[in-house]
Amino acid sequence: MGKTLLSKTWEAHSVRQLDSGQTQLFIGLHLVHEVTSPQAFQMLRERGLKVRFPDRTFATVDHIVPTDVTDRPFIDTLAEEMMSAIEDNTKEFGVPLFDINDKRQGVVHVIGPELGLTQPGMTIACGDSHTSTHGAFGSIAFGIGTSQVRDVLATQCLAMDPLKVRRINVSGNLSRGVYAKDVILHIIGLLGVKGGVGYGYEYGGDVIEQMTMEERMTVCNMAIEGGARVGYVNPDQTTFDYLKGRPHVPAGADFERAVTWWRSMASDADAVYDDVVNIPGEDIGPTVTWGITPGQSVSINGKIPRLNELEGDDQKSLSEALDYMGLTAGQLVSGIPVDVTFIGSCTNGRISDLREAAKVAEGRKVANGVTALVVPGSQQVRAAAEAEGLHEVFQEAGFEWRGAGCSMCLAMNPDKLKGNQLCASSSNRNFKGRQGSPTGRTMLMSPAMVAAAAVSGEVTDVRTILN
Repeated sequence: MGKTLLSKTWEAHSVRQLDSGQTQLFIGLHLVHEVTSPQAFQMLRERGLKVRFPDRTFATVDHIVPTDVTDRPFIDTLAEEMMSAIEDNTKEFGVPLFDINDKRQGVVHVIGPELGLTQPGMTIACGDSHTSTHGAFGSIAFGIGTSQVRDVLATQCLAMDPLKVRRINVSGNLSRGVYAKDVILHIIGLLGVKGGVGYGYEYGGDVIEQMTMEERMTVCNMAIEGGARVGYVNPDQTTFDYLKGRPHVPAGADFERAVTWWRSMASDADAVYDDVVNIPGEDIGPTVTWGITPGQSVSINGKIPRLNELEGDDQKSLSEALDYMGLTAGQLVSGIPVDVTFIGSCTNGRISDLREAAKVAEGRKVANGVTALVVPGSQQVRAAAEAEGLHEVFQEAGFEWRGAGCSMCLAMNPDKLKGNQLCASSSNRNFKGRQGSPTGRTMLMSPAMVAAAAVSGEVTDVRTILN
């Protein structure tokens, strides 16, 4: 009987079976940022412990970093405290830090892959929900809490519950104007935000296999939003081509040996899954959220559901979402006015995302009254975009071109919504208050769709612009 990549990787990193039924799992790569690590380092300090394997831990700053004025000390005193803490902690414990003066700095789930830290067959942990992003490379990547950050720092291990595996096949082809973000929003809308609880999601099929690595990262990034503990894609030639030549990837003959092992970690052809879901790619259109969870979404030409179309808890959630969003059941999502647009985040802040958005922005102007932000996911992404002149395209259209950081994805830095502003966002969560204002509203969509909303002033089918 064949094995899945998840089971192979789990077995390869299993230290022992605990009495609780959990597995003591060795963590091959630990990524740290400034928000969930201060207390973890302090707990080590209080117990007189050291970081067990400092060469397997890498730190960056992203969540609280301003994307416009980065002079120190930061205007936000709490942000300054967090920045100082990670600088002091990494220095004391011997952990490498990519700070704002380092060209390798950026959103943690962007820099891990671009530096070659993320590799197939790894176990990866980070104190951030969207660590599942790294599964695009065929790794098993977990988001963890602060106490678990402490555990990994001290022992390089975690106590983990075993997972079932659901294979999600997306077959056929995507239409023009349909992107990876639409694919994952469609999947979450179909299976629900709790559909993946207890599972790891293995994404496959023609559509996934044809995706670039950056597109696969977008899909895996939001596995957690569908309730899955991890999401991954089996490594293939696309994976190896992306990794070759990156700083932390083996070179020469060592690279070829690594590729041989990476191939062996992919799920076997006769692997057995706990569940299989098949989705035709042709069924997926440009998709946007209308509510307060990533599962409350609809195709751009669709309507917000009515109460009689739903049952049980979904009815209650619909009423709550409509009340918060100021929308009505049966309303078309196309044409909803926007106040702010945000292109960026660990979901969609990579160079390919900016290129697609720039295609929409070029030769057009941001609509009157709309604030439009473009925030590269890393300093390397920003440099690459500027080398291509993308920043000029955005600036000429009226977008604000910012520095690298998490920005308006979450309310931990100066980029926040005000009042009940509605934001078309390429980020990953549309929860109440997520973008800084307790009454601010968020609609998730692809970067190209965000750009279309920016120039039209309302939620718009990007295909009408591309055509």
